Amino acid sequence: MSSKFETETAVTKDGAPAEAPANTRGRVIVASMVGTTIEFFDFYAYATAASLVFPALFFPHATPANQLLSSFAVFGVAFIARPIGSVLFGHFGDRVGRKKTLVASLLVMGIATFIIGLLPTASAPGFEILAPAILVLLRFLQGVGLGGEWSGAALLATENAPAGKRALWGTFPQLGAPIGFILSNVLFVILSRTLSEEQFMAWGWRVPFLLSAILVAVGLWVRLRLMETPAFQRVVDEERVAAVPLARVFRTAWRPLTLATIAMVATYVLFYMMTAFFMVYGTAPATEDAARAAAAKAGRAFDPATFAPGLGYDRPTFLTMLIIGVVFFGIFTLVSGPLADKVGRRPFLIAVTAGIGVFALIIQPVIHLGTPGVMTVLIVGFTLMGLTFGPMAAYLPEMFAADVRYTGSAISYNMASVIGAGPAPITLVALWQKNQGDLSLVGYYLLAAAIITLIAIVMAGETRDVDYLA
Repeated sequence: MSSKFETETAVTKDGAPAEAPANTRGRVIVASMVGTTIEFFDFYAYATAASLVFPALFFPHATPANQLLSSFAVFGVAFIARPIGSVLFGHFGDRVGRKKTLVASLLVMGIATFIIGLLPTASAPGFEILAPAILVLLRFLQGVGLGGEWSGAALLATENAPAGKRALWGTFPQLGAPIGFILSNVLFVILSRTLSEEQFMAWGWRVPFLLSAILVAVGLWVRLRLMETPAFQRVVDEERVAAVPLARVFRTAWRPLTLATIAMVATYVLFYMMTAFFMVYGTAPATEDAARAAAAKAGRAFDPATFAPGLGYDRPTFLTMLIIGVVFFGIFTLVSGPLADKVGRRPFLIAVTAGIGVFALIIQPVIHLGTPGVMTVLIVGFTLMGLTFGPMAAYLPEMFAADVRYTGSAISYNMASVIGAGPAPITLVALWQKNQGDLSLVGYYLLAAAIITLIAIVMAGETRDVDYLA
């Protein structure tokens, strides 16, 4: 049939296009990595603010413990929205193509993030209730955008990859996670060190949200220059485009949809433990006297019944420590691709997930060995995060045929976020507080996630050699 889409093919092993015109290696890598970097920069800006400033700015009349829980509850709204975004953008990704859908998802996420930077706080006259309500809406839109972003970026990379290198090429959109984290949090560190506490709380926290507009503009420029992927072009040429991709994926691929969802749970729990939870735990006062002094400085009543000791680091110091850990996240994301291509997705991910389970059991004793122990936990945790996250951009899409690949991989990835990431920050904080500062229950929560994920990976089987154009 005569296609309305541009004709294109994947690059071949020797670097020449099999048929012109085609997306070049550089264009694919930059477009997939830049887009997810922007998305995760936006997402982390919110996650950091949810830990550091939103509790006081948007829930000023709650107790300190309830402020934190309320802030993380709003943080979790995005995880409810992400499956909606996966269905919405998955539908169009499998109907009209990967390129146009990626542009749309970026705009939704970027606009919502920018508006958060302009939002009045609950202390503004008339905004005591309205400000938290608008924040919830914008957080929901962030989740909708992110729900469609990851799968499109993963498909852009892997559907253009040379034979035998899908996992390697799939690591480039995955690198957006550590790069976005580093950019966002380096900015927060700079602001924290150059502004007073009053300035940071008054307007400094807005800067990352507003600056994201520049990144969005860059991402749009790169993505508008893309052409459609070979796999989707073949679906169009063979008249296999699904009228309702959601119905087709549930009818033809319900088992891989279920297993792919569960296979991501430990990855999500680990990530939000290492970032959102440890940001709270690392900067929480280490002693009751320190907590009492912090409450007095903030003009709040101190309730010893709700006190749970943290590590007591100041915010810029612990952000810097997290950034060091995330460097290992980025390095081992890249390392994971060639290894998963060489030994296969299944054996590689089984070994890494088992490692996550062991890590869960050593967090409590190691983290209390002083700063060396804290850095050991951060480096090991983020290393495991890179190793488990890196291959997922190839592993999840490989479970689905090309005509439902966007929808299937998006739904599984984002449903895993509902199960793994959505409840993780608030649950981990609650377990830490319930156990009066002891992290044993936190570790057991991660261990349970690792066991569930391990079962799914074993049942799913190997996907390295599937026909990716089929």
